[in-house]
Amino acid sequence: MDLVWITVAFFFFCKCLECLGTAKEWTYAGAVGQTEWAEFFPDCGGSSQSPINVDTSQTLYDPMLIPVQPLGYNHYGNRPFTLYNNGHTVQMTLPHWMSVAGLPWHYSAVQLHLHWGSEVGVATGSEHTINGHSTAAELHIVHYNTEIYANMSEAKTQENGLAVLAILIEAGEEINQGYGSILNYLGHIRYAGQKVAIPAFDINLLLPDNLSQYFRYNGSLTTPPCHQSVLWTIFNERVKISHSQLMKIQTVLYSSKEEEAEPMALQDNYRTTQPLNRRTVLSSFIPGMIWKLKFKGIVDLNDML
Repeated sequence: MDLVWITVAFFFFCKCLECLGTAKEWTYAGAVGQTEWAEFFPDCGGSSQSPINVDTSQTLYDPMLIPVQPLGYNHYGNRPFTLYNNGHTVQMTLPHWMSVAGLPWHYSAVQLHLHWGSEVGVATGSEHTINGHSTAAELHIVHYNTEIYANMSEAKTQENGLAVLAILIEAGEEINQGYGSILNYLGHIRYAGQKVAIPAFDINLLLPDNLSQYFRYNGSLTTPPCHQSVLWTIFNERVKISHSQLMKIQTVLYSSKEEEAEPMALQDNYRTTQPLNRRTVLSSFIPGMIWKLKFKGIVDLNDML
């Protein structure tokens, strides 16, 4: 009888070790897919998770929210940027002197990355949605709080540690030269683990023109371990890239390493929206009022800001 219990205990011990090992190798679908994240990463089951759907009729207008002010985004220096396929997304490291103002604290830039879908011509790929509508892709520019925390590793686990700018991306006819500065080099990092040095460029080219209109809320990282440490800013104005550029994002990259026999396409790397759970989403503008006035031709959108 004792031997039976020892065998059972050993079995579960091994399963626990297996789980712990697998947890580091999360995916968007499958055995360690997003529906299972909370089992392996407890914070992913928290009450302040991201992304969310922004219901503009439920947002709270805050006149104290000033325009976002990128600092040093256009001072990219002479050193190249590093583009990296980490198996989950394409990520680009940002120099430490880039930062963002107009937030409660000073936040320095760390990196940016993209999320996208898989179907050409279908607006599905963004993580955040507005009034239930998604877009083809979404860019995140990640910063950490340098006023309170010593480094990114410390900040990402703590309250008010991170600030992320979210830019919703649509597909159109014209090629976006700013995004081309990244997308033109995806062929050099097709497989997970590959890196390439690319010419530095003005990060402002990735942002929408209007930095005054946005939604803000407290949430989390949208990937494991899902720490609830992020102050989110979602710009209301979309950015457009061409259909060919979107197709390049959706078809060029693999989530697997080059030596693997059957490469897996890197697609649909977006998390589904999470419950708001009594959180308040602030707005720097009055969505309904501005739309009505613009529709009637009474006032230009920028005159309200």
